[in-house]
Amino acid sequence: MNALRFGYGTNGLADLRLDDALTLLADLGYDGVGLTLDHMHLDPLAPGLADRTRRVARRLAGLGLDVAVETGARYVLDPRRKHGPSLLDPDPGARARRVDLLLRAVRVAADLGATAVHCFSGIVPPTDPGPAPAWERLAASLSPVLDAAASAGLPLAVEPEPGHLLASLADFHHLRRLLGDPPALGLTLDIGHCQCLEPLPPADCVRAAAPWLRHVQIEDMRRGVHDHLPFGEGEIDFPPVLAALAATGYRGLTVVELPRHSHAGPHHAATSLPFLRRATARTPATVHEGSTP
Repeated sequence: MNALRFGYGTNGLADLRLDDALTLLADLGYDGVGLTLDHMHLDPLAPGLADRTRRVARRLAGLGLDVAVETGARYVLDPRRKHGPSLLDPDPGARARRVDLLLRAVRVAADLGATAVHCFSGIVPPTDPGPAPAWERLAASLSPVLDAAASAGLPLAVEPEPGHLLASLADFHHLRRLLGDPPALGLTLDIGHCQCLEPLPPADCVRAAAPWLRHVQIEDMRRGVHDHLPFGEGEIDFPPVLAALAATGYRGLTVVELPRHSHAGPHHAATSLPFLRRATARTPATVHEGSTP
């Protein structure tokens, strides 16, 4: 069974300077970090990005931390619209700003030696008559990003996000078919989102997603409620989920995502890793393919 490698997302440590956050995670024993490009942590729009990225790369190497680059910053492009503009924006110029951010993220990820670049679709604009135009814009917008990721030898890991156009595993496969199944296209699987809205239990979601799995986010959650919760405050049975994940042979980071808990980020970072290690220790020694652990 593959040994899982755990990270913690900087979007849950937003009150810390980046170097302090990285030092904290290394001291706690994490294997890596989910680095959200944002104004407080490696601002992707500020001058000197290449030089700042090189300094972060050296720091990560010195601390022995792997990294995945995440692009879920709420207001990095627009101080008044959460996650705006998106890849679905009807305005081509607005969409181009999001594409540019993702292209910058690919370059940063390449310079950091990241395991993956994460992104998501966005919400269907209320002016759209239905989902079809949004799917067309999403596919067209992602094409240059996928080309850049392929050239950099990186997977672009798209995340199904509740409330977005691409909200489920079925939606991911729809996008995959629209794009012609490009090799650079992968999946970010959020374990809490599986509990929130997928028809399959989270462990079965992991097995179903395994061929496309390039990045994993993890937290607790309740059925039907999109609220990222600290471990033990939701409904997920984690040992079977982690056993299923280990059995897939997944080699990327499994990153704790608690963006609404930055006010107590160091505390949650300190308690999350022991929880995951205990849950991993309780997993079965072997998991038979296609069976429930």
